[in-house]
Amino acid sequence: MQLTSDQVKKVAKLANLPLSEDEEEKYAGQLSVVLEYINQLNKVDTKGVEPTYNVSGNENALRSDEAESCLTQADALLNGSNITNGFFVTKGVFKEE
Repeated sequence: MQLTSDQVKKVAKLANLPLSEDEEEKYAGQLSVVLEYINQLNKVDTKGVEPTYNVSGNENALRSDEAESCLTQADALLNGSNITNGFFVTKGVFKEE
């Protein structure tokens, strides 16, 4: 399937990619090769082939949700250079200070 220049322009516009005329020709050829390969894959008989959703065989490899010890607020603030009322004080993010 050979893509036309107009089709490449449409795809480029959808992807918000500015292309030169040389790039349009180059990508028309490359995309056409990709689409031809996909057409070949579509012709393969896959009846009786189970879909593969998880190649590792692992399912729900989650750890148990258990409370662990953590830093206290005082320990977390220990090395802070500017602390007020139990919080780090930093320069303003949204306005100049």
